[in-house]
Amino acid sequence: MKRKIFFSIYFLAMLAIILNGCKEDSDTEKPVIKLEEPAEGDTLQIGGDHGVHFEAEFSDNEALASYKVDIHHNFDGHTHAMRSSAETGETVDFEFNRSWAISGRNVPIHHHEITIPENAPPGDYHLMVYCTDAAGNESYIAVNVVLSHEAGDDHDDE
Repeated sequence: MKRKIFFSIYFLAMLAIILNGCKEDSDTEKPVIKLEEPAEGDTLQIGGDHGVHFEAEFSDNEALASYKVDIHHNFDGHTHAMRSSAETGETVDFEFNRSWAISGRNVPIHHHEITIPENAPPGDYHLMVYCTDAAGNESYIAVNVVLSHEAGDDHDDE
């Protein structure tokens, strides 16, 4: 009797291992981000009549879900301590963080929806773009940009 139980348990365990091995692999491939604008070192206009020229292409082997743009200051070399209004005079701390839903496998994006308020402090910033696919895999890319009252990005409204 014990022998039958042992072989039954052994058979069920082997069957579970075989069936588990036959499952399709889930999507583990991260999406790809191709950021065209803003590029590394670009100067972005504080204030102004139109938003930042943002152009990117997102792709994935299965399906895309969303992308996010995060702009935050780099005044202190990556520790991200906030400036107080006493240190910056009339300026206010500026951070931008927004997500957009996307779908498909290859999605080009072009917009001017990122605006920098007139009272944002000029200086060095990080612009980070994140992309998440339908399976939850995420990738990101980061570029250094400069916010300035003096000069905007060199791109016309395309």
